[in-house]
Amino acid sequence: MKAYAKANIFLKLIGFDKRSYHLLKSRFILIEDLFDELLIINQKTQEGFELISDFVCENNIIKKAYNLLCDYGYKNELEEFFKNQSLKLIKNIPTCAGLGGGSSDAASFLLMMNEKLNLKIPKEKLINLSLQLGSDIAFFLSGCKSANVSGCGEIIEEFHDDIPNLKFTFPEIHCHTKEVYGQFDKTSFNFSKNFKEANNYEKLSTKELLENFDNLKLNDLFTPCVILYPKMEEYLINGFFLSGSGSSVFKVEK
Repeated sequence: MKAYAKANIFLKLIGFDKRSYHLLKSRFILIEDLFDELLIINQKTQEGFELISDFVCENNIIKKAYNLLCDYGYKNELEEFFKNQSLKLIKNIPTCAGLGGGSSDAASFLLMMNEKLNLKIPKEKLINLSLQLGSDIAFFLSGCKSANVSGCGEIIEEFHDDIPNLKFTFPEIHCHTKEVYGQFDKTSFNFSKNFKEANNYEKLSTKELLENFDNLKLNDLFTPCVILYPKMEEYLINGFFLSGSGSSVFKVEK
């Protein structure tokens, strides 16, 4: 199963929720030519659920998704399924790059298990369940190729979009989301202004947004990203747009 990357066309921060998590408004689009792959293979080196990959992550979100389904009542089915099989992850989406790779992997695993084990969990229930793992997973479960996203990332409204050809660049810079958001909190910002701008952006196509607004205007995290990672200034100056908290950037392909 393919786990596609996503990009943020705009990202405006508009406040905080009761947990002090940032509230946002954003346009997410699916990047269909960049994806991780999840495969079921007949290979075992240990008992129980086994994730085989060249990508090493101690707190891999796929394992958290597995445990979530177990806790939800499907432990017996999952243990039986993975008794003689393993999950292989082929990692192609760059990490710490603002592309939602981990969230997409988790969403694809949930969809894969729902199908292969015939769990018959409705999409809305699967989305609500996934919020325990992370807000961005909802977009990947929604099936949308373009959507206006709000809340902390869990409110998805499909958008019938006009998306130009985009050329992506993946700097070898690991931008840590938590740190970039923390740096944003140290800068001057106006949530009320951001909210009004975001309401306007939500009505426009991706093509219109990229043609009519500059990179700093569309993404509130570009400035804090550059402050933390000065090498990113090169992309800011040269008119690239930032996805998420970085470091992936893109331009409209001429």
